[in-house]
Amino acid sequence: MAEALLTIEHLTKRFYDNLVLDDLSLTVRKGEVIVVIGPSGCGKSTLLRCINALEPIQGGTIKLQDEVIDPKSKSLPELRQKIGMVFQSYELFPHLSVLNNIVLAPMKVQKRKKEDITEEALELLERVGLREKADSFPRELSGGQKQRAAIVRALCMHPEILLFDEVTAALDPEMVREVLEVMLRLAQQGRTMIIVTHEMQFARAVADRIIFLDKGKIIEDSTPQDFFEEPKTQRGKQFLNTFTYQAVKSKEGELD
Repeated sequence: MAEALLTIEHLTKRFYDNLVLDDLSLTVRKGEVIVVIGPSGCGKSTLLRCINALEPIQGGTIKLQDEVIDPKSKSLPELRQKIGMVFQSYELFPHLSVLNNIVLAPMKVQKRKKEDITEEALELLERVGLREKADSFPRELSGGQKQRAAIVRALCMHPEILLFDEVTAALDPEMVREVLEVMLRLAQQGRTMIIVTHEMQFARAVADRIIFLDKGKIIEDSTPQDFFEEPKTQRGKQFLNTFTYQAVKSKEGELD
C-alpha cells in the first residue's frame, strides 16, 4: 500500500458560530485520487482551503507527510509549494500573458531559471491544447482555456498533491469536457489529487475513493462502484436520487 501523503486528524473549522467541518479525519495516499462530493454548503471547498492554509482552523491537525500545515509556521511558504490548487475562478493575472502567468511563481518563489520553466510550460501547454495561446491574455481565452491554463500553472510548481475546487462550476457545458479530460489524464499519470466536483459521471470515472460530506462530516468513504451502486447511508441515497431525477428530467425535456 502506498505511503500516506496527506493526513487530516479531527479537523474542526468554524465561521463564527457556524460549524463547517466537524471532527473530520482523512488520509490520502500517494497517487490516490479522492473525489469529495456532497450538497452545497457541506464544507467541501472549505476543506480544500484548510488543507492549503487559506483558512485558519479551530481544532485538529493537517500534515503533508510529517510536516504540520500551520498558517503561523515559518515553513508554510515552502509547504505551499508542494500543494497545487486550482480555483473555480481561475485566478489568472489579467495583465500577464498565459505564459507569464505560468512562469511567474516558479521564477519568483522557487528561483528557477526562466528558460527552463518556459520550456516546461510550453510543453505542458501543448499537452492541454493551448500552445498557440501562450502569448494571449486571459481576456482573450474561453473559460475552459483559462481553466486549462490554471492547471498548467499549478503543475509547473511541481506539487506533490493537487487540489481542484469545483473547477468546472463556472463553465458552459461545452467547455466542461475539455477541462475534465485534462484532469482524467493527470489521474492516469498517477498524480495525487483531491477533487471537489458536482460532475457525478466524472467522479465515478476518475476517483479511487469517493468522500461524501454532509454538514461537515464524512458520511461515506468508499469506492466509486460501492457509492454509486449501493450507498451505505440513507443520506447518500437521497443525494444520488437528486441527480437521477435531474437526469430523467433532462431526458424528458429532450423528448418534447
